[in-house]
Amino acid sequence: MINVDKKEIYRYLGYRRNMPDAEVLRTVDYCLGELQREITPRFVYRQYPVESVFTMPGMQSHDTGISLRTEKGAGISSDRKKGPQIPLLRIAGMEIRSLSLSRNLRGCENVYLMAATLGLGPDRLIARASVTHMSRAVILQAAAAAMIESWCDEVNQRIIDEAASQGLYCRPRFSPGYGDFPLEYQQDFAQILRMQKEIGVSLTESCLMMPSKSVTAVIGITKEKQGCVLHGCEVCENSSECAFSRNGV
Repeated sequence: MINVDKKEIYRYLGYRRNMPDAEVLRTVDYCLGELQREITPRFVYRQYPVESVFTMPGMQSHDTGISLRTEKGAGISSDRKKGPQIPLLRIAGMEIRSLSLSRNLRGCENVYLMAATLGLGPDRLIARASVTHMSRAVILQAAAAAMIESWCDEVNQRIIDEAASQGLYCRPRFSPGYGDFPLEYQQDFAQILRMQKEIGVSLTESCLMMPSKSVTAVIGITKEKQGCVLHGCEVCENSSECAFSRNGV
C-alpha cells in the first residue's frame, strides 16, 4: 500500500486553498481504494559516475574541458557576449547539455538513475471510467498522479538512505522534461536501466512512458551536506507558471 497525501490529489484537481465538497471527497476515497487494489508498483535504480566539462568553441565532444568535479569553486561559466556556457554532462554513455540539470548536479561526482511505475492498473481504471463516468476518470487521473509521486518519494528515500550509508548526500531528483532537460532522454534511460525487462515500462514514439504512471529521474549525490527536497516542483523552472505547482499554495 502506498501512502498518499490527499492534499496533493486536491491540488491536481485544481483546488488550492479551498476544500472540495463532500461528494468529491467521497469519490477521492473511492478512487484511492480502487487504485490501491490495482497497482503493481515496481522500481529500478543504479549508480553511475557523472563527468561535467565545459567544451570550448571548436572542441569535439570527446575533448577534455574544465571538469566541474576537479576545479575548486567551478560553477556554471558565463560569457557576457555569448551567455552561459552549458557544461556537457556524461552519464552512463549519455551526453547531455542542460543548464538546469547542470545546476542541479553541481558538485556531484556520481548520480543515481531511477525509474518507477505503478503498473498498468491505473491506466485500465482510467480508461474504463472515461467511458462510463468521466468525472470519476478525472479524479482517478489526479489520484494516480499523486500516487506515483508518493511512490517515487519512497524509492527516493531508499536512495537517500543508501547514499547516507556511504557518507553521501542527495540532490533533488530531476526528470527528463524538467527545464531544458529534453524528454528524448527517456530513450537512454530505457536502455541503460533495461526498463522493459526490469519493471515492464516501454516508450511510445513520442517518448512517453507506458504504463503512463511511470517516472524516470536523475538524483545527484555529493559529499556536501545539503537539504534534499523530494518533490519536483521546487526544482522545476516552470513551477511559477504552472497551475498545479505546490509552490506558494
